[in-house]
Amino acid sequence: MRFASFSALLLASGLALGSCSIFRHREKAPVVETVRTPDSPTPPTAARDLADVMTTELKLTPDQTLRVRTILNGTVAQANAAKEKFPAQSPQLMAELKRINIESQKELRVVLGPAKFKQLQVNQRKMAAEMQQRQK
Repeated sequence: MRFASFSALLLASGLALGSCSIFRHREKAPVVETVRTPDSPTPPTAARDLADVMTTELKLTPDQTLRVRTILNGTVAQANAAKEKFPAQSPQLMAELKRINIESQKELRVVLGPAKFKQLQVNQRKMAAEMQQRQK
């Protein structure tokens, strides 16, 4: 939805400027859109961004933030290795990603403690949306 309105605005302004002789002869740079698919590697910044969001939302201590970032970096590395090893959407990949996620959740539960881990579970969707905004 957001892309469509941006594209329409870009197209409309391009048409308006294209009719003006000042802009007519300029080379137009191609627009490149990055599209992530389910089998795309997770960007390395994802762990950092999620740890930052968790720090703010859960009011983590500096030590907790460091430990959470370490866990999330490991999770991203393992998930990307699994995506390289197994075919996209294969049962093997899904099983491996589930195993990685369960292990990561166990580690986070230890670092965060029961109250903050429960808060993480309750606010997970909100944090995921905020993290994705940071990656745009």
